[in-house]
Amino acid sequence: MGKKTIYILGFFIILATILGYNYYQKIFGSAITETTILYVTTSDSLVDVQNKITPFSNKPNTFLWVAAKKNVSKPKAGRYVLKKGMSNNDLINMLRSGWQTPLKLSFNNQDTLEKFAGRIAQQLAVDSISLMTAFTDQEFLSKNKLTEKSVLQIFIPNTYELYWTVSAEKFRAKMLSEYHRFWNADRLQKAKNLNMTKDEVITLASIVHKETTKKTERPIVAGLYLNRLKKGIPLQADPTVIYCVKQVKGQDYEVKRVLLVDLEINSPYNTYKKRGLPPTLIAMPDISAIDAVLNPAKHNYYYMCADADNIGYHKFAKTLTQHNKNATQYQHWLNKNSIKR
Repeated sequence: MGKKTIYILGFFIILATILGYNYYQKIFGSAITETTILYVTTSDSLVDVQNKITPFSNKPNTFLWVAAKKNVSKPKAGRYVLKKGMSNNDLINMLRSGWQTPLKLSFNNQDTLEKFAGRIAQQLAVDSISLMTAFTDQEFLSKNKLTEKSVLQIFIPNTYELYWTVSAEKFRAKMLSEYHRFWNADRLQKAKNLNMTKDEVITLASIVHKETTKKTERPIVAGLYLNRLKKGIPLQADPTVIYCVKQVKGQDYEVKRVLLVDLEINSPYNTYKKRGLPPTLIAMPDISAIDAVLNPAKHNYYYMCADADNIGYHKFAKTLTQHNKNATQYQHWLNKNSIKR
């Protein structure tokens, strides 16, 4: 074999090696330069995905080429965790198979079903209208002995693991399952010991939750309301009156002070006019409020009033005489600070 032939052969071997290496790098070489989250919607095309990965990829221009080589024309929607060093091949495989990474979804107490749906829609791909439709589906409500007002109780404020693309119906099913899990044998027995149903516990917990933000106070408040229920005394809970006011004025209406005229609102939720618990919960209580009802403090308090000397807390009383003194002191504080509504 002549030198010229050897040179030519060597040239093609080197060229083939370079081309093979470049081909390999396009497909299998490191492309993602930093760990990040990629959100792909149902309307996104591969071009859209290419645009989204461009800021953290050193091979964005070969992404579509690799997709074509692998016969992938449409990415699956999802929330994907892209790790530093991933190749275009890894990325295409992930998008073709829909290998999502679940997220941690959290929510705190919400006053209304509409606000709750909006809160969830901020964290998932599903929109609030679809969520509301699922939450208020009559077949679902009837099957689970719920109403459009009471369905809020199945959503226990916590952190849950879900896929970003979960449907409204699957989200609803997940929450219902977690609700049943929450009501374990221990909590059910405690409710039975109080001669209360789950619905009643949550209804009272929603009042306790609205009455005080102080977790240390909640068992005391729960015990007070339970004392009144046992004696057949109206709860006279201001949060239920505020609930009634907002039903008339709108959820964004601010009530800083309950007025005498408010106490006359004719509603089954007005515990100044109606004995016992209201028909349903008045807001979404958190776990501490529910457990406060299930584990109430034992005492002889029947009255409570906001503490003007320690804002955020309450003064508790065993007698109406003492309560009236506390109430007068608080009314003076409200007037002094020009709090009229």
